[in-house]
Amino acid sequence: MKPILFRGASIWDGSGADAFPGDVLVEGSRIKAIARKPERLAVDGAIVIEAKGRTLMPGLVEGHAHISFGGAVNDSDLGNIPPEEHMLLTARNAKTLLDHGFTSAYSAATSKLRLDVVMRNAINAGEFPGPRMRAGSPEITVTGGLGDERKAHMYYESFGLIADGKDEIRKAVRLCCREGVDNIKLNISGDDLSPAAHGGLTVMSEEEIQTAVRVARDFGKRVNCHARAAESVKRAVRNGIDVIYHCESADEEAIDMLESAKDRIFVGPAIGIIYCTLYEGEKFGFYRDSEVGRKMQRTIDTTAAVYTELRKRGVRVLIGGDYGFAQSPQGDNARDLKHFVNLLGFSPSEALQCGTRIGGQVMGMGHELGQIKEGFIADLLLVDGDPLEDLDLVVHKKNLHVIMKEGSLYKDVSAVTNRENAIAAD
Repeated sequence: MKPILFRGASIWDGSGADAFPGDVLVEGSRIKAIARKPERLAVDGAIVIEAKGRTLMPGLVEGHAHISFGGAVNDSDLGNIPPEEHMLLTARNAKTLLDHGFTSAYSAATSKLRLDVVMRNAINAGEFPGPRMRAGSPEITVTGGLGDERKAHMYYESFGLIADGKDEIRKAVRLCCREGVDNIKLNISGDDLSPAAHGGLTVMSEEEIQTAVRVARDFGKRVNCHARAAESVKRAVRNGIDVIYHCESADEEAIDMLESAKDRIFVGPAIGIIYCTLYEGEKFGFYRDSEVGRKMQRTIDTTAAVYTELRKRGVRVLIGGDYGFAQSPQGDNARDLKHFVNLLGFSPSEALQCGTRIGGQVMGMGHELGQIKEGFIADLLLVDGDPLEDLDLVVHKKNLHVIMKEGSLYKDVSAVTNRENAIAAD
C-alpha cells in the first residue's frame, strides 16, 4: 500500500486544541507524521490528497450503536423481522454508518443474539463495508421490563432477552458470551415508551445486576445498561457497569456517584431518539400535545440539567442517540453533535471530542484511536468546511470528501472536487 499524504489541511486533532494548518502522512494503517505549516511533508511515491484548507479530523465513533435497528415504530417491530432479512438490514446499516463517517461503533445492544457478532466478523474479514465494531448482546431484561412485549394471552418477540432471577440472568449472560459478543446490555430501568414499566421505575434487582456483571467479567466482557431512574443509575455504579445510558433522572446522590467513578465509566444521554420523537414523530403517531409528547419534553429538560452537571464534573460522555427507529433513521447519527450543543450546553469542540477522542476510549483503544497523533490508527475524515463553525457539515455525507479507515481510502472525492474547482476557476 502506497503512503498517503494529506497536504494543506486544517487539522483538528481531537484533543480539544484549536485546528492548525499542516500535512499528515499515513503509512499502512497508522499516522506516520504530522507537520505544522510552514513545515511541509514530502514522500516519494505517496498518493497526495490536496486538502486545500478543508478540515481533517478523526473518524467518528458511534457510542450508542444499534446497527441491527431499522424502521421500527414499536419495539415489537424489531422482533417481527425474520432473521434472514434482519441480517441484510444490519449489513445495510453498517454501510450507512461508514458512509456517514462513523469508522467505529460501540454497540449498545443488538436486536437478535448473533446479528452484531456476524456483522463484526464479516467487517473484520473484509467481506462487507462498515465501522469497526464492539458487538453487543440483546438487551437482557426482566419480565415487565423494557424489551418484554409479551401479553398473558399472546407471545410477542421484541429486542429483549428476558431473564428473571440470578440463575436465569447467569445463563443469559453466559449464552451471549458463548456466542461471541463484546458487550453485555442490561435494562435496569423501565422506559416511557415501554408498555409496562415507565422510565421512573427500577425493575432489575441489585442481585440480578451483580450476577450479570460478575459473569461478564469472568468472560472478559464490558457491560452496558439502560438506566433512566435515579435508583437504576446508583445500582449501575455500585455494581461496576462500564457504560450507563440515559441517566436523566439522576438525583444529587447519583450524580455524585457518577463523578466518583468518572475514571472508569462512560455515560450517554441518547438524546436523539427523544428529540426526534418529540419534534419529528407526528407521522409515526407521536404527537407533541399528548402524554408521550409531554414525557419527551420532560426528558429533554431533565437530560439538559443532568448533563450540564456531569460535563462540569468531567464525566466522560458519548454521542449516540438510539438511531434506527422510524423517527430517528440510521445515517442521522451525527445529529447528536448538534443536540449536545443546542440542548445540553456543550461547545462544538466538546461535542466533537465526545464523538472522537472519548469514543476511542470506550472502544478500549484510547491509546491509538480517536485522535490525529503520530502512531495512532489512521481513521480520518476530510470535511468540506469547518465543523467547529457548523456541525451540520458532518451530518451530511456529501460534505465528507474523504473517509479513511485504518489507512484505507473508503471514499475519496477530493481529486474530482479539486479538478472541478480548477475548471470553474478557468
